[in-house]
Amino acid sequence: MSSKKLILVLAAVSALFVLVPAANAAAPPSTSGVTDVSSKLIAAGLALGLAAIGAGYGIGQSGAAAIAAVVEKPQVRTTALIFVALAEAIAIYGFVLALIIIGQ
Repeated sequence: MSSKKLILVLAAVSALFVLVPAANAAAPPSTSGVTDVSSKLIAAGLALGLAAIGAGYGIGQSGAAAIAAVVEKPQVRTTALIFVALAEAIAIYGFVLALIIIGQ
């Protein structure tokens, strides 16, 4: 299994381990049955998993470019760090969106 596929699988599994207990604790009793909670879990898992995948790709690309830029010109260290942090914020947005989906 390649490292990219392994990262995708680990992101999806970790999203489920985080979101399933939170959804069970936060889910109000419903008369419609399991489908309401399961669709929320699928949506929240997709939101968090895809955001984590996108953030990982963004951090990988911007981190490699940032290291190359800092090696050539050490004065751009702060600017390069900002770009890496912006890519990392995508994962935080996905986590917040997953919590919002579960909370509704």
